[in-house]
Amino acid sequence: MVKAKVWKIKAMFHGEPKEDDLELVEEDLPDLKEGEMLIKALYLSVDPYTRPFVSDRAKVGDTMIGEQIARVIESKNSQHPVGTIVRTHAGWRTHTVTSKLTRHMPELGDLPLSTALGVVGMPGMAGYFGFLELCKPTEGETVLVNTASGAVGSVVGQIAKIKKCKVIGFAGTEEKCQWLRELGFDYAYNYKTVKLHEALKEAAPEGIDCYFDNVGGEFTTTVLEHMKTFGRISVCGTISGYNATEQPKGISPFPTILFKQLSVQGFIISGKWLDRYPEGEKQMAQWIKEGKIKYRETVTEGIENMYTAFQGLFKGTNIGKAIIKC
Repeated sequence: MVKAKVWKIKAMFHGEPKEDDLELVEEDLPDLKEGEMLIKALYLSVDPYTRPFVSDRAKVGDTMIGEQIARVIESKNSQHPVGTIVRTHAGWRTHTVTSKLTRHMPELGDLPLSTALGVVGMPGMAGYFGFLELCKPTEGETVLVNTASGAVGSVVGQIAKIKKCKVIGFAGTEEKCQWLRELGFDYAYNYKTVKLHEALKEAAPEGIDCYFDNVGGEFTTTVLEHMKTFGRISVCGTISGYNATEQPKGISPFPTILFKQLSVQGFIISGKWLDRYPEGEKQMAQWIKEGKIKYRETVTEGIENMYTAFQGLFKGTNIGKAIIKC
């Protein structure tokens, strides 16, 4: 009998994820039925969105959600014989018995399998479609992206440069800012060491056309004051509030949105553009091949260390995509 290592929710998150909120357990898997397959995880995805998802939709005892790249090691499914590489939302676990997959595996060519969880995966698609479809950038415009050294933000900034925009990025360390400069960002600031108003006056004296927001909170309230009239904002995340224990208080953004006539739209990538994923994946892979898109991965070995890697997302320990190698 095959045993799986599985991260289970032991207590609901309250504030920052704590050591005893999740537990790693062993689970006996059943024998395969007709149409089923046994998959073994190769890479697991570590993503910030799972923090609010658990609070909103999960319960104690559930497997921690997440996507993985896996290999079929036993099969009674004619469409997925032994050896097939698959991508699916099986959660934080080493082995899974399943009959269906939630995602197709993209054409990667010579790219590492892990990129199907990152730059050619969900984060890459969030950057590709969330920026191009909602911000609709044009040549010469000024684009701002926060958490710019992350899996999504780094993609957005580089696409903006491909579209010949001026790009301003914010990250949390000088090392991250240096990487942004290497990627071609026109301005890269450590938000922990600069005054945001002053930085934006320097980088965008005439205002910001497009803002790709992963943070929310006071950062976004300040950015709104620097948006041009008819500016466009794509809201991908609000990580500044994911661990909040009470509703934030502050200045309402709506008067600024009204009088600047801003277009603001949030999106959940899993609910939009799924039918166009192949288009985005093909373009991202092509840009990587051409050297127009570069990426980094912060790889942690072993599912035993997955919760530590997850906690690190909220402390800024990763550059690019956070990945677990099983």
